[in-house]
Amino acid sequence: MNTTEKSIVRDMSLAPSGHLKIDWVKEHMPVLNRIREQFEKEQPFKGLKVAISLHLEAKTAYLAKVVKAGGADVTITGSNPLSTQDDVAAALVEDGITVFAKYNPDPAEYKEHFIKTLETKPDLIIDDGGDLVTILHSERPDLLEQVRGGCEETTTGVIRNRALEKSGELKFPMIAVNDAYCKYLFDNRYGTGQSVWDGINRTTNLVVAGKTVVVIGYGWCGRGVALRAKGLGAKVIVTEIDGIKAIEAYMDGFEVMPMAEAAKHGDYFVTVTGNRDVIRGEHIEVMKDGAILSNAGHFDVEINKPELESLSTSKRVVRKDIEEYVMKDGRKIYLLAEGRLVNLAAGDGHPAEIMDMTFALQAVSLAYVNERYKEIGARVLNVPYELDEQVARLKLEALGLGIDTLTEEQKAYLESWKEE
Repeated sequence: MNTTEKSIVRDMSLAPSGHLKIDWVKEHMPVLNRIREQFEKEQPFKGLKVAISLHLEAKTAYLAKVVKAGGADVTITGSNPLSTQDDVAAALVEDGITVFAKYNPDPAEYKEHFIKTLETKPDLIIDDGGDLVTILHSERPDLLEQVRGGCEETTTGVIRNRALEKSGELKFPMIAVNDAYCKYLFDNRYGTGQSVWDGINRTTNLVVAGKTVVVIGYGWCGRGVALRAKGLGAKVIVTEIDGIKAIEAYMDGFEVMPMAEAAKHGDYFVTVTGNRDVIRGEHIEVMKDGAILSNAGHFDVEINKPELESLSTSKRVVRKDIEEYVMKDGRKIYLLAEGRLVNLAAGDGHPAEIMDMTFALQAVSLAYVNERYKEIGARVLNVPYELDEQVARLKLEALGLGIDTLTEEQKAYLESWKEE
């Protein structure tokens, strides 16, 4: 049975458009291209099955092709119902990859895609948000035995994996790619920072300059969103629960205040916490008329949608990916992309050059866990520094940049505790 017969996609006739998108990002992902060449020679995944759950768009598609080039039988599904691009999904099927993904499936179909992906009995997984790992451990433990290990893409997923490890229930090693330097310093900060505003601006077609942006959460993603908002001319308020991050935001030049106060001032709100209900009814009740709510965390739980709906008298779609909620006092509150990831549900996600580093880390980390899964054991492992450094040096090379190296005397000085 070929991948076309096994796959579930919306429309295979869309494939030509998907191929063009994948070809475009390939031209802008030089690090991943180098790793693909290495994989083609070494075949690290020969004879193995790899299951992938990521936002199914062009950059992710190219990662899947790189893993396939390493000898794997690859199956991929989407990690968010609104971020799958149907033309890219069709193109991957033509490239020999099994796909279970459609844009905006109903909840039952969306869950079925995860199950079908896992029923291929993968040896290795790449996860985004922890859905594959969670389903394996909670609903399909019968499929656990063959899994050697995997990699996790996001903060949300790492949190879920570490909770599973802490409970003593994690059954295989997971590498926390999200926590690698070449991930959070660049992808989370610059990638999220740019793509969030790409998604908001494309969707609303409104000016940012002069308005007030409230960024909820000042982790690496929040830093990026705040920095780009400032660059667009906005006044920026940060809300936090972590005292150290709050001081950092203050010293970075942003106002810091509790959400109950910030809610009164914002024109745009962006949630970036990985937690639920950070915008609740009590905040919505004091927001300005015309406030725009968006989320850049993995799941659509950061904005409490049931409370938003209960406070409103009517709801309608006023523009693609914009829902208008009319409050009982006549105020209008706008929710972007159903509260899902605004940069992917209402945009194309992070720039290709940024994801080049992240997906390079995914590829080399997957090879690493495959080689060492027995010695690693069932735990969450940080990306080894040598893999981070390998990706960074490949990126520098692609950029045409050079750096210094220590002399033997300098190495000896740093390794000695005596002054000489």
